[in-house]
Amino acid sequence: MCYSDDARPPLPPVGGAAADHGDLTLTSSDGTEFAAYYARASRPTGAGMVVLPDVRGLHQFFKELAQRFAEAGIDSVAIDYFARTAETADRSDSFAYMPHVEKTTPENLAADVGAAIAYLRSPDGGAVKSVFTVGFCFGGSNSWNQSAAHPDLSGCIGFYGRPVRGEPFVPKMKAPLMIMVAGADGATTPEQSREFERELTRAGVPHEQHVYEGAPHSFFDRSFEQWKDACDDAWRRMLEFVKKHG
Repeated sequence: MCYSDDARPPLPPVGGAAADHGDLTLTSSDGTEFAAYYARASRPTGAGMVVLPDVRGLHQFFKELAQRFAEAGIDSVAIDYFARTAETADRSDSFAYMPHVEKTTPENLAADVGAAIAYLRSPDGGAVKSVFTVGFCFGGSNSWNQSAAHPDLSGCIGFYGRPVRGEPFVPKMKAPLMIMVAGADGATTPEQSREFERELTRAGVPHEQHVYEGAPHSFFDRSFEQWKDACDDAWRRMLEFVKKHG
């Protein structure tokens, strides 16, 4: 997993507020009801963000991250992956996530993201004009893959995702990608990230890649004080990406 119960998302570089936030239930196209968490911006920019968690699902870290995006003017919703297989909504450190991760499918993930997109575009979700996705680890590659599943997205951001999980979807990708690479990530080599970027270039997929040299997997965490500059830079780049493509 990327984030423990003690992890906290870094603060964005702007000082707005979340006007409202809380738990939410969304319904996927196959009728599955799943847990989500919304955060509405007090000063909305017209952009929306779907937050795709790591293997833990809808952990507290990602609920707080939705709030941080709302503070930056971006109406947000974070989603869970495991309503089809998990009997409880507990996503704390005690949650045995891997059996559920192994039962997820790209089709179900895309359907759940679709429900989140529809929510953000509704009056309840902020009636946003442009929708983005952002994900971490398992969610990082899931986020990139939504460029193929939902080509009407404005952009897809992924932190320390595994390129091998995204490569099969490259031929159908349309929405711009942002690839955030931890330079000292033990799960993904720099060459794998470079090859993924070459494949995107060959396929004509708009993208930008940023490598944080020496940074570990999960560096985007407020408790990692030594990586504050990397976190600040990642926030700046994400907000610029949203402004550019929104």
